[in-house]
Amino acid sequence: MKNCIIASTSTLHEGQYLEYLLPELQSHFKDCKTILFIPFARPSGISHDEYTSKVATAFAKINMTVKGIHEFENPKEAIQKAEGIFTGGGNTFLLVTQLYKNDLMNILADTLKKGTPYLGTSAGSNICGLTMQTTNDMPIIYPPSFQTLGIIPFNLNPHYLDPDDQSKHMGETRETRIKEFHAFNSLPVLGLREGSWLDVKGEKITLKGNLQARLFRQNQLPEELASGSDLSFLN
Repeated sequence: MKNCIIASTSTLHEGQYLEYLLPELQSHFKDCKTILFIPFARPSGISHDEYTSKVATAFAKINMTVKGIHEFENPKEAIQKAEGIFTGGGNTFLLVTQLYKNDLMNILADTLKKGTPYLGTSAGSNICGLTMQTTNDMPIIYPPSFQTLGIIPFNLNPHYLDPDDQSKHMGETRETRIKEFHAFNSLPVLGLREGSWLDVKGEKITLKGNLQARLFRQNQLPEELASGSDLSFLN
């Protein structure tokens, strides 16, 4: 049975890394002593070791150890034997490329579908959808495929931002870009605002956090979903 937390972001404004999620993570990973971390997205280009150290500092607050997947001789086996798994944010194109390069995408999907507890933030959440095509990230590298884990039956747009009526910026809004996606693709897209996350238990998908999420479907008006909403109807 799938058991995932899929969060828009790792860090809220003026908060510390993973701070707002730690109470939830303590319960989510309650049977885990060690978390397997996948650092492939490398935010700001930091190294795998630097990223893993940052994550380890956060998880130490809830008495859990972290080990990076790059530290294992056999990363496939590391995924299959992991007590819990976390994939952090950064660049989704890089993350997806590395998962395919190391032949880990299908093994990770199968492992999560069997129930290994998982946390994704930002890019690590993007890969939980059917494809990565609604990411906000720059295409700094060319992945072999846009297809991702398929843990949820729709796509995500983490860090979703509403248009700012006071802004003088005349570029595209997130809503505009999602409309462009829907000109060619029929997959639903959930705009997940900062501080919101999806709690996935089996086939049930529940919106958590204090904010609404914005659901986009092809040829339909966008819909606001309240915290606590069950998104299982999108299955």
